[in-house]
Amino acid sequence: MRTKLLVLASSIGMLGWGTVLPYQYAYAANTRGWGALAAALASTLFSVGALVAAPFAGRLSDRFNPVTVAVLAKLLAAVGVGSLVWAESAGSFLVGMFVFGFGLTAAAPAASVLVLRWAGGDDRRRVFAYKFTGEAIGMAVGAFVAGQLVDLSRADGMTFAFVAAGVGFALSAAIIHVAGIGAPAQVAPDLAAGDAESRPSTPEALRRIFAVPALRWTAVVAVALALGFYAQFESGLPAYALTVLDVDESAIGLAAAVNCVVIVALQVVVVRLTARRNAASLLMVVGGVWTLSWVVLSVAQLTPEVAAALFVTTFGIFAVGETMYAPVLNPLTASLAPAGLVGTTLGMFTAIQTTFSAVGPLVAGALLGLGLTNGFLGLHVVISLAAVYGAWRLRAALRASADASAAEAATATAVPEAGAARAAAPVAA
Repeated sequence: MRTKLLVLASSIGMLGWGTVLPYQYAYAANTRGWGALAAALASTLFSVGALVAAPFAGRLSDRFNPVTVAVLAKLLAAVGVGSLVWAESAGSFLVGMFVFGFGLTAAAPAASVLVLRWAGGDDRRRVFAYKFTGEAIGMAVGAFVAGQLVDLSRADGMTFAFVAAGVGFALSAAIIHVAGIGAPAQVAPDLAAGDAESRPSTPEALRRIFAVPALRWTAVVAVALALGFYAQFESGLPAYALTVLDVDESAIGLAAAVNCVVIVALQVVVVRLTARRNAASLLMVVGGVWTLSWVVLSVAQLTPEVAAALFVTTFGIFAVGETMYAPVLNPLTASLAPAGLVGTTLGMFTAIQTTFSAVGPLVAGALLGLGLTNGFLGLHVVISLAAVYGAWRLRAALRASADASAAEAATATAVPEAGAARAAAPVAA
C-alpha cells in the first residue's frame, strides 16, 4: 500500500508540473513582455535549482527520514510555483522558478530511497516502472487540461496553472506523509548494513562512490542516455521539427502524446518480459533504441512528404527505450552504492544528469542555429552509441565484481573448513 501511495503522489506532483512546463517560456517571454533572455534564464535557473538540490537532498535522505525530506521538498516546490502567481517582475519570476526547481528535484532522491525501503528487491523494478508511468500520465493530463484553460494573451492567464501546480505538489506531500505513517525506520534488509555506519564527509562520500568501477560506467551510461534524448525532448527535437523538417506545430504535440501512450501501453508488459534480464544488457538495448531513433530522424529530412509521420514515430520508438530505462537505472545505481550512501549516490546521479540535460538545449540551439543539421543528428548518433559502449563496459564491470565477490566468499568458506580439519587431525608423537 505504501508504494501505491508513493506512485499516486508522484503522478499528482507531475500533473502539477505538466500544467506549467509547456507554457512558462511563452508566458515569460511574450505574455509578460520580459523577453527571450528572461524566459531562457528562468529555465536555466530552474535547472540550477535542480542541480543544487539533488546531491543535497540525497545526503539528507541518508541522514534523516526520507519521508520528511520528500514532504518538505514537495512543499517547497509548491511554494515556489505558487509564488509565480504574484510575480510582477522578471526578477521575482526567476527566483520563483529557482525555488520551484530546487523543491521539485530535491524530492526525487528521497522518493527513490522510499521505493528501495518499501519494496523488496524483486519488486523494485516494477514499482519504479509504475512510478515512471504515473508521472508520464500526470504530466500529460496536466498539460492537456492546462491547454484548455491557459490564456497566454492575458497577464493572469496562467494563474490556474500556477495554482494547480502548487496544490498538486502540496497534495503529493500530504499523500507521502500518510504513506510514511507507521513505516519502519530501518531500510530493507539488503540495504540495512550501511545505515548503521557513520556518515562520511561529502568529499569522502564522492570518493567512495566513484571508486566503484561499475558506478563510474553507470554514470557514463546515465549521462549519454540523458543527452541522447531527455536533454532534447523539450527544445532540440521540437526545434529540429519546426526549422528543418518544416512540420506543423500540432505534430509536436502529437509526438509527445504518442510518447506517453506508448509508455503507458508497454511499461507493465516490458517490465514482465525483462524482469530477469541483466540491467546492463537492458541499458545496451536502450542505447540501441536511441541510436535507431536518431537514424529515423535523419531519414525524415530526406523524405519531406512523410517527415511529420517519421517524427511522430520516432517519439514512439524513444518511448520503447524509456520503458526499460526508467525501471532499471535507479535500482541498479542503488545496488552499486557504497554502504550508507544510497541517497547520496542517487542524488549525485540526478545532479549529473540534470547538468548535462541543461547543456543539451544549448548545444542543439548552437548547431541548428548555425545550420549544422547533420552535425546535430550525427552528434546524437555518436552519443547514443557511446551509451551502448558504456553499458557494455558496465556489464563487464558487474561480471568482474560478481566474480570477485564469489572468490571472496569461497575463500571465507575455505578458511574455517581448513581450520576445522587441522583441529581434527591427530597430533604426531
